[in-house]
Amino acid sequence: MKPLLPLEKKELPQAPALRKLIGPSFILLGLGLGSGELILWPYLTSNFGLGIIWAAVLGITLQFFLNMEIVRYTLVTGESVFVGLTRKFGRITPFWFIASTLIPWMWPGIIASSAKVLAEALGIEYSKFLGIFLLLFLGVIYSFGKIVYKTQEKVQKTIILIGVPFIFLITLYFARPAHWQALFQGIMGRGEGFWFLPVGLPYATFLGALAYAGAGGNLNLAQSLYVKEKGYAMGKFSGNITNILREKGKDISLEGATFDTSPANLKTFKLWWKRVNIEHALIFWATGAFTMILLSLLAYSTTYGAQGIDKSINFVINEANTISIKTHPLLGTSFLTLVCLMLFGTQFSVYGSNSRITSENLAILNRNKLKTGSLAKYFYIFLWLQIIAGVVIFALGFTEPLLLIITGAVLNAFSMFIYSGMILWLNLTKLEKSLRPSAFRIAMISSAFLFYGGFSIFTIIQNI
Repeated sequence: MKPLLPLEKKELPQAPALRKLIGPSFILLGLGLGSGELILWPYLTSNFGLGIIWAAVLGITLQFFLNMEIVRYTLVTGESVFVGLTRKFGRITPFWFIASTLIPWMWPGIIASSAKVLAEALGIEYSKFLGIFLLLFLGVIYSFGKIVYKTQEKVQKTIILIGVPFIFLITLYFARPAHWQALFQGIMGRGEGFWFLPVGLPYATFLGALAYAGAGGNLNLAQSLYVKEKGYAMGKFSGNITNILREKGKDISLEGATFDTSPANLKTFKLWWKRVNIEHALIFWATGAFTMILLSLLAYSTTYGAQGIDKSINFVINEANTISIKTHPLLGTSFLTLVCLMLFGTQFSVYGSNSRITSENLAILNRNKLKTGSLAKYFYIFLWLQIIAGVVIFALGFTEPLLLIITGAVLNAFSMFIYSGMILWLNLTKLEKSLRPSAFRIAMISSAFLFYGGFSIFTIIQNI
């Protein structure tokens, strides 16, 4: 691997209006919808009540601060956080991120959940062939999009803008005053006969839910790539990954550019930082927490205490049955269809983000002057590698969605433990003092590091 070139100095672009910055957080929000929001937290509240919902709010709050430190490096340097981490920790870093991205996410639990829900909506038997079909269909969509980032953003915006209002209205219909009271008490950590953690809580599932209270795993790191491709701050000087079948590549360099810390530039950066924080807080944190709480409340209102929901994602099907019985069968089917779309959209963006992460790190290992087409070629190789791995896992008979999701979630939580410490150290040592995180943000990232690390170690010890 050739040494990375030093950062150039360029002029820091002016920050546009907030409405023009909306976009990257939709992808990250969509990455969490099919794992934590739709599956793990509703599953846990269906079985243990709303007394654990405090952890969902804490989890997505920690991820907000973690994501913003990931974004900080790219705003200042215009290069991905993976390039920065390689500068800081050496050539072993890309190998770690390729492995820690592909291995946890190769388990196709989210698309298996989508297939199972789709089968229920269509009134057919769930089988591995339906999951395989959806995987291949996912690959086809990517193969016809012009720019990868824009394809992901459009898909996730459409699903979220339709899905969140629908879930809100359904939840308002079913939630009774007692359910709302249980929710407010749960946010404070009070459950039915317990505080914070109930007896019998499966810690592997709980750890996975914590990791997926938001995007989860290395997927959070993809925010660096998306704000770069959106053209935030110094990312304006970067290129986009295009479809290798539709557009010829342009010159692109892995290394970024930074700016002088003059008073004028610091004032401009503070405006960038303020607006990017607002964008991420509104789209990722507020909308994500709102959706996660609503879905958990809906699951609690319709399935808490029901039989047969403790070992699978049957609680989703029970929710749909309850909606059908108490309203109209068409509404129950519509709920299942929406859940299927949200799960599919999540797997869609998971594979896209994974492919973007792994192609970036492979490009770092093969560091030469790149063409967009070269990076795009890496992207599509990794995309179809994941799809083929998913097909093989289905073909081997691993089709239970919940087990597949929990397996990947625990591995991702451990990965978050590792890189949260790396990101903090990178920003404290590689950025100019005036651009480094505040004491409060240092405390939040340190808390995330200890939180994910503590639960990861406890879960490993418990399962040895």
